Amino acid sequence: MRNIDIHAHISPEPFIAAMKAGENWHGITEDILPMHLHNPRTVWTPEERLADMNSWGADIHVLSTNAPFYQYNREASKTAAMHRDCNDYIAGLVKQYPTRFSGLATLPMQDPEAAAAELERSVKELGLKGAMVGDHVNGKTYDNPEFRPVWKVAEELGAVFLIHQGGDTIVSPRLDDYHLSNAIGNLADRTVTFASFVFGGVMDEFPNLRVCLSHGGGYVCNGIGRMDRVWEVRTEARANNTRKPSEYLRNFYYDNLTHSEPALRYLIDTVGVDKVLFGTDWPFDMCTDWPISDLLNMESITLEEKEAILYKNLEELLGL
Repeated sequence: MRNIDIHAHISPEPFIAAMKAGENWHGITEDILPMHLHNPRTVWTPEERLADMNSWGADIHVLSTNAPFYQYNREASKTAAMHRDCNDYIAGLVKQYPTRFSGLATLPMQDPEAAAAELERSVKELGLKGAMVGDHVNGKTYDNPEFRPVWKVAEELGAVFLIHQGGDTIVSPRLDDYHLSNAIGNLADRTVTFASFVFGGVMDEFPNLRVCLSHGGGYVCNGIGRMDRVWEVRTEARANNTRKPSEYLRNFYYDNLTHSEPALRYLIDTVGVDKVLFGTDWPFDMCTDWPISDLLNMESITLEEKEAILYKNLEELLGL
């Protein structure tokens, strides 16, 4: 069965070459990207990546530059220059392997005007399908009006935004042990992001914005009842949106990366299978060993639902 992976990361080869030579790349060194030191797959060549994909039956990776390259805390012009090179690199791989790769841009979100311009370049000139961004930009959530230029351009282009945490999460200050900043924090951050888009009025202003919440949307589906209740009883929760939060669930997409068949079943039943996309989190350890087989072996998911998740939804969404 065909499959398309919306959630597959990559590090630019020029960075890897600089790292191996003990040099920096746009001021970035291996010292601030420790993931490359303990995960061999992050430094594989495209050919090694394709061999691995072939070994477990992966057809297409929608490539996104690894999240530590967000670098939202740096001077915007320096981040923007690095991101242009990241996006050019992914576009080159898509051109070289058009049947195996598609791509998402990375954007200097600390400068929304520059981010909007780079998104437009990436989609119109490079042929990328959208962008991957973090859950916040130096603590600013996406209801902040300064990000409106990005959402305006994204909606006009029909660009897809994959939301994926970068670095510390909301859990990190309270419990930064046991890898819980990832295991719990990723999901908590995604829930805050959903709330910022909905309660902040972004989805009312840009109803055709296409946003995918990675890691199954975090705790959104589990917490939606409480969000509805606060919308009903608190006037400040109704200040910017016209409908209760549960009525916005289908404004979003969600990858299937729940690590639980009952959780995936609940996600499908809550948002509709047409909003669920196949994602693996390759090349990281939270990617399961056999993600396609895992999904195909789930007895509670019908064949039609598996086909929709694995490829049909993304074929339509990305035009692949």
